[in-house]
Amino acid sequence: MRRTMTDDPKNIWQTPPAIPDVDALSDAWRRVFTSGVDAMFATGERARAMSTTPPYDPFAPARAFTEFATALIADPTALQKTQASAFKEWSELLQRQTMRMSGQPTGDGIKEDRSDRRFADPAWTDDPFFSAIKESYLIAARNMIALAAETKGIDASTRARIDFFTRQYIYAMAPTNFAMTNPAVLRKTLETGGLNLLGGLANFLTDYASTDSWVQRRASDEFELGKDIAATPGAVIYQNEVMQLIQYEPSTKKTYKRPMLYVPPLVNKYYLMDLKPKSSLLKWLVDEGHTVFTISWKNPDASHQHLDLTDYVLEGPVAALGAIEDATGESQVDLFSFCMGGAIASAALAYLTQTGKGDKIASATMMATLIDYSKLGEWSTFTEAQQVEAFNDHIHAKGVISGDDLKKLFSVVRANDLIWSSVVDHYLLDHLAPPSDLLHWFADGANMPKAFLATWSRDILRENKLAIPGALKIGDVAIDFGKVKTPVFNLALRDDHVSAWDAVYDNGAHFGGPVTFVLGGSGHNAGIINPPSRGKHGYHVSKKKADTAEDWLENAEQKEGSWWPEWQSWLTSGKLSQEQTDARYIGSGNLKPIEPAPGSYVRG
Repeated sequence: MRRTMTDDPKNIWQTPPAIPDVDALSDAWRRVFTSGVDAMFATGERARAMSTTPPYDPFAPARAFTEFATALIADPTALQKTQASAFKEWSELLQRQTMRMSGQPTGDGIKEDRSDRRFADPAWTDDPFFSAIKESYLIAARNMIALAAETKGIDASTRARIDFFTRQYIYAMAPTNFAMTNPAVLRKTLETGGLNLLGGLANFLTDYASTDSWVQRRASDEFELGKDIAATPGAVIYQNEVMQLIQYEPSTKKTYKRPMLYVPPLVNKYYLMDLKPKSSLLKWLVDEGHTVFTISWKNPDASHQHLDLTDYVLEGPVAALGAIEDATGESQVDLFSFCMGGAIASAALAYLTQTGKGDKIASATMMATLIDYSKLGEWSTFTEAQQVEAFNDHIHAKGVISGDDLKKLFSVVRANDLIWSSVVDHYLLDHLAPPSDLLHWFADGANMPKAFLATWSRDILRENKLAIPGALKIGDVAIDFGKVKTPVFNLALRDDHVSAWDAVYDNGAHFGGPVTFVLGGSGHNAGIINPPSRGKHGYHVSKKKADTAEDWLENAEQKEGSWWPEWQSWLTSGKLSQEQTDARYIGSGNLKPIEPAPGSYVRG
């Protein structure tokens, strides 16, 4: 039997190409033609609909690199140093390759980071040709990043923009993204006689013709809200202009006395916390004996463009607290929140504290939440004055920014994982991503209204008012987290690309009460959805306070598995210990069910 390319990646050039089956070839060309027609019509429709400016400043990269070039001309020391380093590394690479071709041992070459999954194919290590391509790319990439970091005469925000755009260029030019320099693609092309490239072209045209004109990362029809995901039994018991409040049915005979309320971010829908039942945090909390409520934000359209931060605070968590008391008779709630939802929940906590109602919240848990936005890292690229102006111009006419635009923004920040890996799989290998509840949720984005975005981009991102006592107002109340004495559980994720873990650690300095910090493993979303049954990622804890995040980590204890049980223990022991009562069923209080969970707002 003939050995395939997969059996021995070193023989990738020695296997003759297959001749594709006539029916398969015909089907591939049919897909290309059909998708091409759809793409042609989509192009025409978009040309007719182009009435708004883009949500970004297209001149931002040129502006950043002009400042970069000016700084290099003024002080070429960094360039000279980088050139010397690159010359040395390339010389060593040439020497290794020469020794390798003559059969001599070469030792280890340039290695990619352990988290870099682009070079997993054995040919990148075993085949001299692909090994040389990979190492050349890594040398160039590392030296370009070093040059951007070491050039003098550049302020921090400009340097962050230069670094961001440099990395975008590096990611785009990776050899894995091109058919002739990716061994997996070459292997598949030879094995299929090029059918994968035809199929990939059809996939590209289909994606281009889609509503958001973006590379697809999921099978779109695999999940149904209320059946496969967002399926924890419950009902909507209250609603207003901005949100529905969902109460979940108990699964235990006894429940803890204090109900729990989840506040999600506006940019995504709430059911990140209620994916498939085996990974649902909300179901896990119900099974642990909690009475759980969640806010489900209404997906706004142009008619909601007036809604501002104050509206989301007062008509969101503050209104929900009143509804929960009507439903359960309990005046105290354990509040928990995620990302931007944490900022909204924290503002509500400060507002209630300063209006004499702070005791309504017994504890506040903030997951991957920032209070101080001065350490935005690569996200600061989008807070440049020209970028904010372009952003505001874009939403002025529409009244909202679409969930599709926000999805693209998040994808660009994690381009390797969320764009280029999909380009390779979908367009070069003709692979369809396996169904994923997490990817389904990520693609199901939500819009955000104009007034809220104006406040968020100006007052919070650019002027950092959330971190300045008395600078930000909710209604007529100037909020100050220093006056909050409520116990806070502050969770960060080690590999978080949205809320850097050291910046999340600094939240503790803003609150006037006790703060417990826990560092979870993995990234922004996967680190949150980490059920104990998986036994993954691990987390760090420490009772010792430290001035900096790194000092805290040096003395922290690493534990295996999920941080969820650690949080459950914090919620139910010590000063937060609580009695249990008979399970509370939906409708047993003063609020009756409006419609079954997950409700209608999440489907908008």
